[in-house]
Amino acid sequence: MNEPSKRPNASPRALAGSMLDGPMMDGSMMDGPMKAMSPGVVDFLFRQLVAGEPPEDVQWRKEGLVLGEQPAGAELARRLAEVDLESLTPGELFDYVRAAQRLGAWADRLREAAVALYCSPERMA
Repeated sequence: MNEPSKRPNASPRALAGSMLDGPMMDGSMMDGPMKAMSPGVVDFLFRQLVAGEPPEDVQWRKEGLVLGEQPAGAELARRLAEVDLESLTPGELFDYVRAAQRLGAWADRLREAAVALYCSPERMA
């Protein structure tokens, strides 16, 4: 019963589970979380694994403010616009989304202040 050919569901697709993505040897596709990972991210994660490093890029944290710490404003907008989304790891993509939300809230506050000034009674006179 321990021989792979005699076990139920012993096909490579069944053994791999849903964690793999991409074309299988038989040409079929697998669905799963890895479907969202670009080839660059997969390459980076493989190099980190081989080197025994954590599965995230920690070197860039030493080079300046991370997106999560960047104050909302023009510099954050510039940095968000320059990011290649396909190259981000899932954790970095999460930080990107949070930073974009902060920038959107900041822009909304600017708009609301301008509308309040525009609609103020002093400006109507």
